[in-house]
Order: sequence, then structure tokens, then C-alpha cells
Amino acid sequence: MFLRLFSFLLIQCLGALAGAWAAPDALQIRGALAGMSVAGLLWVLLDFSRGLKLLNWLRQADVSDVPLNYGLWGEVADRARRLVRGREQQIRESDARLQDFLAALQASPNGVVLLDAEGRIEWFNQTAADHFGLDVQRDLLQHFGNLVRDPGYAAYAAGGDFLHEVTMPGRGHSASRPVRLSVHLHPYGDGRRLLLSRDVTALEQAEAMRRDFVANVSHEIRTPLTVLTGFVETLQSLPLNEAERARYLDLMAQQAERMQTLVKDLLTLSRLEGSPLPGTGEWTSVRSLLLQLEQEGRALSMVLTPPEGPMQVLSFDVTAQEDIAGTSTELHSALSNLVGNAIRYTPAGGQINVGWLRHDDGRYEFFVQDSGPGIAPEHIPRLTERFYRVDRSRSRDTGGTGLGLAIVKHVAQRHNAELKIESTLGKGSRFAVVFPANRVRSA
Repeated sequence: MFLRLFSFLLIQCLGALAGAWAAPDALQIRGALAGMSVAGLLWVLLDFSRGLKLLNWLRQADVSDVPLNYGLWGEVADRARRLVRGREQQIRESDARLQDFLAALQASPNGVVLLDAEGRIEWFNQTAADHFGLDVQRDLLQHFGNLVRDPGYAAYAAGGDFLHEVTMPGRGHSASRPVRLSVHLHPYGDGRRLLLSRDVTALEQAEAMRRDFVANVSHEIRTPLTVLTGFVETLQSLPLNEAERARYLDLMAQQAERMQTLVKDLLTLSRLEGSPLPGTGEWTSVRSLLLQLEQEGRALSMVLTPPEGPMQVLSFDVTAQEDIAGTSTELHSALSNLVGNAIRYTPAGGQINVGWLRHDDGRYEFFVQDSGPGIAPEHIPRLTERFYRVDRSRSRDTGGTGLGLAIVKHVAQRHNAELKIESTLGKGSRFAVVFPANRVRSA
């Protein structure tokens, strides 16, 4: 400010001297005043032009070059440049923090959608795009309720009670392939809402399986218990001869054995799910397994074949010379289930072939092929579910618990093997467990 005043006074003095020098002697005072006026006008015009230059520089918002390097306007320009650069630095830092925050939301396993006060989409991550079928180029600033037309969500969003979440069908939902999403709205800011979504399909399926499992176990145990209770009451209340008593006791023994088999299978499943995976240090002879399965299978076939009916034709190929890496008890449990199922479901006189073969790619396969009634295609994908039965009455008649194939599947997975099921109605079925090459060696 001092320099500005000094420059103004200096120009005034120079103008007065120049006006007095140029005027006649009688008019020197008037000439000095005129010179001061002209000098003051020139100073004002020069200062005004520098101010306009500063204003244009501010309008262009170009902080790379300061147009004025001295004077009041130069100091104003320098301070404005510093303020603008500081503000730009703050904006860059805020933008970096925003990008980090959005990157964190993008990496979230849950779907995230930011909605404005009108319910329009401001931003969403890729998980939300997969959940709701959104497209970043097409759906930004679109009303979320117009894109996701679910009555349950519409009532939830309109109700305003966001203390709980709502479950709705997800993208690609169908009866054969259900997709369920949990959606929760969180108000924030000035009327805005944060929408969080997560896929709860597996959770709902697990809960349904748990309910079915408890119901099936209760039903399977309740039935023989009811029979046992009835027979006990009969034996306690009625005078029976020795033949009748023996018959009732035999039926009670059958029901007790049925419950014991069920408990045994449940314990086997529990042990499989809770124990560590089998390593490759323990080797089991395939030929020994096949010989044991043949002995047990022929004994079971003799028990189940009616006296008047023809015997089943059992063929066991026991010439295998390989060993399998794995737990022998688990392998025996799985393979004996396949053989036992084939014997139970194949009618008298039917053919059952059990064998071991090598694939061209080095894998080995244990197979059981029967000439039984076969299985409809719609049942095959669900055969390994616990307690799933194609024919419940026939399964109970043959003594099945509905857990055999579930055990086979678990044992196969624990040994890196694959369970394959092929069946044709009226022509029989073929069950095979295919072991990888690194789990089999030549004995």
C-alpha cells in the first residue's frame, strides 16, 4: 500500500514539474495543476488496466503464470494464486480419499447402491450390478424402484421402517435355480439412502436343509419307535403263545436294527464332516476291498432273496492289482453302500456287476452296474441329498436309511474322486467312483 501511494505521489510531482516547465512563466501554476491532473489520469488508467488484467487472469483460472509481479495488484494476484493452489490441493486430496472409499465399497462382498433423496441411483458397485442386473452406462440417475420391480421391496421402501431387512428374489431367480437377496436400506445425509444387498441363497438353503434334516431324522426314528412301543404294549397286555411271542420279538429286533443302522450312518456322516482330509500315506489294496465286498454282497443277497425266487446273479472282478491312497474304513463304507444299494433294489434273478477298470488318462474307476428298475432323470441330481428317496415305501422295505449315497459323495470328495450316476428307467443303473491317477498305484 505504501508503494502504491508513493508511486501515485511521484507521478503527481513529475506531472506538476512537467506542466510547470511546459507552461509560460505567468501560467506555471496552472500548468502544474494541469500536469498533475494528466499524470493522475494516466496513473488511474494504468492501474485500471492492471486491474482488468488481473480480473481476466482470475476468470481464466490459470494459476500457472501470474500476470503481475509488483504492486498491489501483483500482491493480490500472488495471494489469489496461493489460495487457488491450496484449494486445488484440498480438492485432489478429497478426491483421492473419495476414490479410496469407493474402491473399498467396490471390493465389498455385499452390494452397495447410493440413492439420492428421490430414490435415484447415484453410484453402485459391481456386486450390486450382479445382484440386480444394473448397468453403469444405462442405469445411473434412474429410479431404483423402476428397475427393481419387486412388491416386497416396494412396500419396504415406502414403509420407511428400515430397522429390519427384506428378502427378495435376485437376478436370474427361478424355481429350479433360486436366488435370494437380503436388502437393507440405511438413511443418511439429506434424505439419501444407502442400500446394502447380500446373497442369502446358500444360507436359506442351508437352513432349509437343516430343517429337513431334523424332520427326517425325527420321522425315521419315530416310525420304528412307534412300532417297538406297540409291540411292547402287546407283549405286556396280551397272553401270547411262544410262536406269536417269537414273531413279535423278531419284528422288534428288525426295528431296533433299523434304528441302529440309522444312528450308525449319522455318526459316519458326522465323522466324515468333522475329521481332517485323508492323506496319501495310507494305502489300501483294491483287491482286498473287492474280496470283502463280494463276501458281504453275496451274504446280503442271500438274506434278501425270497425263498421261492431265483437268486441274483452277482459278478465281482477281483483281479485288480492296484492300491488306493486313503482311509480304508471310509473307502469300504462308500463302496459297500453302492454294492448294498444295487442288491437291495435289483429284483430276484437280476444281474449285478462290480468291477475296477483303468481310464486312458490314468484315472481308475470302481463301478457297480445293476439290472434294477432304474431311476428317472429328474431324481438323479438329488440322489446324494440326505434322506432323499425316489420311492420311500420301497426304501424302507429294503432297509435303506436314505444316507448311503450322501456318505458315498462325502467319501469321494475327501479322496478327490468323482461320483458318477447313470440310469435308465426299466434298464438299470450304473454308479461309479472315479479316482485321480495320483491316488492309485500299482501294487
